[in-house]
Amino acid sequence: MKKFRIILPVICIIFLATITAAHAADYLLDIGRAATIDVLLENAIRRGLISGGVVTVGNHTGQLYSTSQGRLYPVTGSPPLTDRTIFDTASLTKVLATAPAIMKLLEQGKITLLDPLTRWFPEFEGSGREEITILNLLTHTSGLDDVEVAQSDPLKSLIDKAIRQNNGSLPGNRFRYADINFILLGELVTRVTKIPLDRFCTENIYAPIGMAETGFLPQTDFNVIAPTAGQNRTLTAGVVQDSNARRLGGVAGHAGLFSNASDLNRFVTMILNHGTYAGTRLFTERVITQMTAPYFYSNGKIIRGLGWDINSPFSSPRGNYFSDMSFGHTGYSGSSIWIDPEQDLYVILLTVRLDYTNIRQFNQLRRDISSLAVSIFSTPRLAAELGNGAKSPETLIP
Repeated sequence: MKKFRIILPVICIIFLATITAAHAADYLLDIGRAATIDVLLENAIRRGLISGGVVTVGNHTGQLYSTSQGRLYPVTGSPPLTDRTIFDTASLTKVLATAPAIMKLLEQGKITLLDPLTRWFPEFEGSGREEITILNLLTHTSGLDDVEVAQSDPLKSLIDKAIRQNNGSLPGNRFRYADINFILLGELVTRVTKIPLDRFCTENIYAPIGMAETGFLPQTDFNVIAPTAGQNRTLTAGVVQDSNARRLGGVAGHAGLFSNASDLNRFVTMILNHGTYAGTRLFTERVITQMTAPYFYSNGKIIRGLGWDINSPFSSPRGNYFSDMSFGHTGYSGSSIWIDPEQDLYVILLTVRLDYTNIRQFNQLRRDISSLAVSIFSTPRLAAELGNGAKSPETLIP
């Protein structure tokens, strides 16, 4: 009996050591395979598509893998990119700032999804747009078209132009992606709370989970801010790229948020943890489920959540292997996020985009990075997909 008591702990130690070694070997293998993501970034840099990029892959525990390739500017001696480099997230503002702020107000009972636009924008009374709801704005089904705002009194000019629109499109009928929906939602946050959108997001979303480098109107050293291309492809750092967002003072519901991969890891991890990050509950589980559930469905080709894209012409970051339950968003500046609760996986891409004309190649870059990430970090599902005739990941490497 004594001999058995001595041998059993030894066997357990050997068994645990074997498991640990096996896991370590698997981890090193995954990291080695993930180096193929560097190849995709390096090829995009060589082709002049980007001057650099940051990719982060993770799950509900946080970051699993991160890589940074290239520099802030396409010149020798320019600072290299890191996971602390701050990027203009462009339209990711919609899902990182405005949609979460709206969900906070829903959670607090201050608004409902079926509130008519006129409850918060009485200017629309008598315009024929009275049936537009908050839900329509969140799903881009309001029927409103984008407008260019004026330099003076930009918000009033936007609302006046929206009121005068006569495109015959009824709310709820079809999906039409338009920034105006989220510009109005950003203003709605201010009208409901009497607090500017940027301050509301900092106090209620970013600060509680330690997203210290995320916000509008960045005041940090421009040497850590990635530039975006303006007129004549001139690269400028620290100023929001979107012209309407600039005219609105740099704080708008559709664009203007700056962040980095380190902070975005926290936000996306919170989503995969059903509203909690490092012991801090930011949203109830019900609100997270509600925000990312399908709310608009059109023939299976277009599916939208509350702000989030599930399936649409803008879904290139979904790649080949993310599940039908996945969701995400893109940004014109070269950013994207895609999240898959079913596979417990996310992919963040932030780039210094140089060539905005080659949309097809850039979307392919997004698609290939996601496909490789899932193939590496979610191998069981990949095997099932390949069994159904999907492409092997090796074919993605140019």
